[in-house]
Amino acid sequence: MALTVEYSSRFVRTFRKLDPALQEEVVEKVDLLKSATNHKRLKVHKLTGKLKGVWSFSVNYRIRITFAKPKKNVFLLETIGTHDEVYE
Repeated sequence: MALTVEYSSRFVRTFRKLDPALQEEVVEKVDLLKSATNHKRLKVHKLTGKLKGVWSFSVNYRIRITFAKPKKNVFLLETIGTHDEVYE
């Protein structure tokens, strides 16, 4: 099952501002996201409330990424940041 990851312009802008070490960590976690067997490690979960229909996973203890699933095998990464930044 080939999964595709796409990036919103907001995600790209925020990613470029991150520290290079954190950028590397994000790239590693996005690669793990492409494998359905690693979703438990990333703590992938569906959001509720005003973010209903959006998913999230953890890069590390502090940083989260939210994403949508516009098509069956496509992940659209939308936001990256701390808990408060991505769930606002």
